[in-house]
Amino acid sequence: MARMDLISFKGLRLDGRRANELRQIRCKMGVFSQPDGSAYLEQGNTKVLAAVYGPHEIRGSRSKALHDKALVNCQYSMATFSTGERKRRPRGDRKSQEMSMHLRQAFQAAIRVEVYPRSQIDIFVEVLQADGGNYCACVNAATLALVDAGIPMTEYVVACTASLANGDVPLVDVSNLEENSGGPNLTVAALPLSGQVALMEMSQRFHLDHLPKVVECALQGCRDIHQILDQAVRRHTEMSGSALGWGNRAQVDL
Repeated sequence: MARMDLISFKGLRLDGRRANELRQIRCKMGVFSQPDGSAYLEQGNTKVLAAVYGPHEIRGSRSKALHDKALVNCQYSMATFSTGERKRRPRGDRKSQEMSMHLRQAFQAAIRVEVYPRSQIDIFVEVLQADGGNYCACVNAATLALVDAGIPMTEYVVACTASLANGDVPLVDVSNLEENSGGPNLTVAALPLSGQVALMEMSQRFHLDHLPKVVECALQGCRDIHQILDQAVRRHTEMSGSALGWGNRAQVDL
């Protein structure tokens, strides 16, 4: 079957974006009171909830405890209504286990686990609606939840996808339709300030001539998303501080 052209002669993608344009990102921190930290994030039509518990004592067998650092536990799941058809096993299947492992790999690179020896940090993410870039949206939401929980990190972990359109044009932040209609996809989880890559995964092989520009496209997407998340954190901090009266001058009656 012939591949669909993902960019029109006007330079627009199927959803009207330019090749280097992100989907609209909306996010909110502190959406739940029960977890230590939580966040809700929309990246295009992909919608994700994230919750963080900890640090707390190791649950279950204490043999899992690490004497010099915290144990990072991640759980990825999808709501039964997240896709067009009912998902039979929203959690615990092979794909969910793989995504949980990739999340743990990404966050172990940024969380300062040495601060909390013999303890555990739990990160739960739930995909409410899937429309491409599920893993990336989960990483970005979990980063906000970790910040909300006050977990120390060296820097934000940010993830973005990239692909190729019309043979040689790199695309950033790929939607579900583009994932299914185009060529290979690249997923990158990065620490944008230091330039480190925490995880990189390809759905198919890229030609060596195209790989560098696709990787740079994904990394630039990570840097752009980092700015959006940082603005959300600053806005949330200002609102929380205002509610608590931070920065207000004390009035003294003379």
